[in-house]
Amino acid sequence: QVQLVESGGGLVQAGGSLRLSCVAPRSIFSLSIMGWYRQAPGKQRELVAAITSTGTTNYADSVKGRFTISRDNAKNTVYLQMNSLKPEDTAVYYCNAGTIAWGQGTQVTVSS
Repeated sequence: QVQLVESGGGLVQAGGSLRLSCVAPRSIFSLSIMGWYRQAPGKQRELVAAITSTGTTNYADSVKGRFTISRDNAKNTVYLQMNSLKPEDTAVYYCNAGTIAWGQGTQVTVSS
């Protein structure tokens, strides 16, 4: 039932790094804008970063300069490299394809 599968979350100290991965079916990956969203307890889900099929990227202001979204078309995979992590980055991170398919989410916890 889950069309997208995220991995790479975990516990990291402030200032550390994590790399999230998301694998999608080729039929969805090739035709969709891929995005990473996050949701903290009691807060709305927000867009973190997005990338088009041609490689154009967009980032939330809060993560610009720290996070990098990329894609490997041969592996049907999108990545989110997260550097200089802050406690406020703590959330469940979800992979999205064209707003029609979602992953189960992967927990990212950044300690002070």
